[in-house]
Amino acid sequence: MPIQTYKDIIAWQRSHELTLLIYKLTENFPKTEIFNLVSQMRRCAVSIPSNVVEGFKRKHINDSLRFYNIAQGSLEELRYQLLLSKDLKYISDQDFKKAEILADEVAKLIYTWIRGHN
Repeated sequence: MPIQTYKDIIAWQRSHELTLLIYKLTENFPKTEIFNLVSQMRRCAVSIPSNVVEGFKRKHINDSLRFYNIAQGSLEELRYQLLLSKDLKYISDQDFKKAEILADEVAKLIYTWIRGHN
């Protein structure tokens, strides 16, 4: 079935799922992190599917690729923040692993999506 909307893109679907997970994981962070790590992680997480959406609607491939690359950068930034959160004991090893597996999947899906447009 051809892709008609951004919701049909598997990379978007899984990155949206990752965003929801990040919101859930950051709910119980220390209050001192609300405007620091929590805010930064949520912005990065939201940036991933948002940039997939924006790239999808661009008319020129180079514009699209730029947004997909931004999504990749936001994902990598989020991966570091997840590691930091684990090391600070804000999230459990189990929650970190769950997020890491999903982030790995999203990375592969975005990479595959980009390769399909080159």
